[in-house]
Amino acid sequence: MKSHLQLLLSCVGLSAIVFLTGSVAEAAPTGTGPSFKGPIGLQLYSLRDQFKKDVPGTLDQVHTFGIQYAELAGTYNVAPEQFKAQLEQRGIKAISAHFPFERYRDDAEGVAREAKALGLKYAGCAWIPHSGAFDEKTCREAIAVFNRAGEVLAKQGVKFFYHVHGYEFQPHGDGTLLDLLITETNPKFANYEMDIFWIVFPGQDPVKLLQKYGKRWELMHLKDMKKGTATGSLSGGTDVKNDVALGSGQIDIPAILRAAKKTGVKYYFIEDESPTSEQQIPQSLKFLEQVKW
Repeated sequence: MKSHLQLLLSCVGLSAIVFLTGSVAEAAPTGTGPSFKGPIGLQLYSLRDQFKKDVPGTLDQVHTFGIQYAELAGTYNVAPEQFKAQLEQRGIKAISAHFPFERYRDDAEGVAREAKALGLKYAGCAWIPHSGAFDEKTCREAIAVFNRAGEVLAKQGVKFFYHVHGYEFQPHGDGTLLDLLITETNPKFANYEMDIFWIVFPGQDPVKLLQKYGKRWELMHLKDMKKGTATGSLSGGTDVKNDVALGSGQIDIPAILRAAKKTGVKYYFIEDESPTSEQQIPQSLKFLEQVKW
């Protein structure tokens, strides 16, 4: 004779049992697991070539990855309000976006309006224009721009951030120009995004920088570096094929994630600039679901 539970299962199915008993645990969000809890999103620049050809189709692709959060790098000739609506139709929320340095310098108010239209929490800058080696004069000019832009954005409820790109580690005094940049920008108006690739590439240590500047780091780009790639360059650039799926390269991802959690990083974004990003993004998400520390 069947038990009461067996009869119930055969009549109403597992979903009803879950509803009645709550005994089956809810699945963790894509890209999170026993140690890494996220929240994890995707920097849409990873699919820049695809977006240039087909915005709706590429957003569909992002949705199939299971991505719920996005960082933007332009809207590919789609009005901000419409781009936001297309994201929301697929269950994706835009958290942050990169805008050119010149826009912060010349039209911070316009950036603030666009950020509000996109529903962003953060608006940032990923490159300070410079010729030759990054120098103190250029750094101090950027400090002034970032402090002013950050104050303008703050009035609209949006946080400004700067994405470190590796060239900022030029020596300066007892430290580097990155030290000057972080210490001279107002913590009320300027936060930072750590791209772990662009910390390791110039030969620096992401864990030590997380510990040194703590809560100034609110955002993080997760990417891995092809094994054998030389480090120590302050160029801020390398072959995009050196971007590999998380866990398959030479960066100690678990140690960084552990330190980032302790520091209090708010959002993480996979950024994969390689020509095989479509294949590598799911691999990176799987790694984050399984990584332990």
